[in-house]
Amino acid sequence: MGASPEILLTILLFAMSCVWAFPEVASAKHAGITRHYKFNIKLKNVTRLCHTKSMVTVNGRFPGPRIVAREGDRVVVKVVSHVPNNISIHWHGIRQLQSGWADGPSYITQCPIQTNQTFVYNFTITGQRGTLFWHAHISWLRASVYGSLIVFPKHNVSYPFAKPHKEVTIMLGEWFNADSEAVIRQALQTGGGPNVSDAYTFNGFPGPLYNCSANNTYKLKVMPGKTYLLRLINAALNDELFFSIANHTFTVVEVDATYVKPFETSLLVITPGQTTNILLKTKPIAPNASFYMLARPYFTGQGTFDNTTGAGILEYETSSNSTTFTPTLPPINATNVVANFTRKLRSLASSQFPVNVPQTADKKFFFTVGLGNSPCPKNQTCQGPNGTKFSASVNNISMALPSSALLQSYFFKKSNGVYTSDFPSFPLHPFNYTGTPPNNTLVIN
Repeated sequence: MGASPEILLTILLFAMSCVWAFPEVASAKHAGITRHYKFNIKLKNVTRLCHTKSMVTVNGRFPGPRIVAREGDRVVVKVVSHVPNNISIHWHGIRQLQSGWADGPSYITQCPIQTNQTFVYNFTITGQRGTLFWHAHISWLRASVYGSLIVFPKHNVSYPFAKPHKEVTIMLGEWFNADSEAVIRQALQTGGGPNVSDAYTFNGFPGPLYNCSANNTYKLKVMPGKTYLLRLINAALNDELFFSIANHTFTVVEVDATYVKPFETSLLVITPGQTTNILLKTKPIAPNASFYMLARPYFTGQGTFDNTTGAGILEYETSSNSTTFTPTLPPINATNVVANFTRKLRSLASSQFPVNVPQTADKKFFFTVGLGNSPCPKNQTCQGPNGTKFSASVNNISMALPSSALLQSYFFKKSNGVYTSDFPSFPLHPFNYTGTPPNNTLVIN
């Protein structure tokens, strides 16, 4: 019951269709400058694990290019498609204030960009600073179409911690030998769990723990006695990941572009689409060793998952690296470890970054987001548990797809009566949400 509801979302993106698009609208006044970027969506032959395939990329890069801005800047990205796939780009975590048309989910806020067509994203970054990222938002193209989005504070505004010696971005992702689009198409047809990825990656490289990957390893070079700000991004499709660096601890200072009360740890838990900034203080004297940085999934659900470990290597520039140390990661299903980590996350709540939380609540809601099962349609063979189909659910209810596109319904003012107010505020069938899943995981629509 703990898996993410990716399959249902993918069905939604595939099933809906629309025939119109929003016009470009001028952004509101902003305090910063305008930064222009151009994304050419193109096919590129990429080789990993001794396997070469043609995959969709931005500007021929995997991962894609970095976007850099400051709080208050306007960002204009011209996206030109040169591939047969429909595509759109989502700016994950950006608060699209008065620019919802630039958010990017296909068929939700825009029609996807078709072959040889262009779309211009135009938005202003307001009241945010930190590490975010962008990715494709249709089907599973985000397996290869993603990159970092770094928002620096305004000029003359410092971090709420000492300035680091250097800033480094580490994007955790996945590599599929197969075409990721074919993988999700098969899963949607059969109702079973999608075939898993073949490797986890550090900045696009699987690392030496996989066959044929010794030369495809990300290496972080550091100097002794320095503090590095590592901007970590989990761009994996669905997997929550443990992350650790052998023989090193670090301080968590930001999560999802929000400063947190700093706390020291040797283990990080980072969920799909999440970003976390950590301060890594290197050893005062360079050791004659190198250190593995490992990423491995946390998983408690029924479905399939990639039970492998991605690796990068931390090296001291003045070291001979005669030995490589390996960190110890928790078991795959270590829910108690995850809970202990997340309990440490607290808002910074300083005078410069206050948090105004309401002290009273008018109504309480309790939502469980999980993975259940639906009966297999007649005359079809399904590959989910006991011949069923996997179905994402909220409070034991799975979504019934509308007969017309949301955008069209809204545009033509035909949305009345589509939505009702009877969705339950609490799960219909309570169970131990952090323990053993219930025996009956069938959902209703």
